[in-house]
Amino acid sequence: MQFKVGSKVVYPSQGPCLIDAVVTKVVAGQSTGFYRLTLLDGSGDAVLVASNKLKTTPIRGLVTKSEIPKLLNRLENLPLASINWRQRGIDHAKLLASGSAFDLAEIVGALSELSAAKPLPSRDRQTLERAKKLLICEISEVTGETRTATEEKIDGVLNLKKRNPIFPDNTIDSGQHAQSDKKKRSTVQPTQ
Repeated sequence: MQFKVGSKVVYPSQGPCLIDAVVTKVVAGQSTGFYRLTLLDGSGDAVLVASNKLKTTPIRGLVTKSEIPKLLNRLENLPLASINWRQRGIDHAKLLASGSAFDLAEIVGALSELSAAKPLPSRDRQTLERAKKLLICEISEVTGETRTATEEKIDGVLNLKKRNPIFPDNTIDSGQHAQSDKKKRSTVQPTQ
C-alpha cells in the first residue's frame, strides 16, 4: 500500500485514520520523519508513526465496498466464543491487535451471541463496545453512511442472529426439567 498524505488507513486498535501530514521530530538527537494519523472516530486524536517503522506496523487500507456484505455475513456465521473467560480475553486481544475488520466482526458477533445467553463480564462488555465502535467507524467511512445508520445495520444483523440463538434461553437441560417436575409432583399432597 502506498502511504501518502490524504490516504485513509486503519491503525490496529485505533481504527480508521487519515494520514494528514508528514512531520519531522528530533528524537534522541536524531531527526526522524513521522506520519501523523488523525483518528476518524470524531475524537480528533492523532497517532505518530515513524516512517522507518511503517513497514513493520500492521497498517492497512480500509475494506472495500464489495467486502462489506462479506463482513456483515461474518457477524452471523462465527464459531462460538470460548467459555473460559481467560482464553476468550487472550483470543480477543489478538484479534483486536491484528487490525482486521473481519477479526473485529468475529469479536462483535461472538460476544453479542454470548451476551444473548448471559450477562457479559465488564471486560467482555468493554471489548465488545470497542470492537463494535471500530467496526462501525470503518464501515461508515467506506459506505459514506452515518455511524448511526451503520450501527442500525449491524444491530439488525445481530438481532436476526439473536432470534435464532445457538444457546437456549434457559441453561437447564430437559432431563433436569423432567426430574424437577417429577420431584414437585411427588411432594404435593393430594387434597380430599
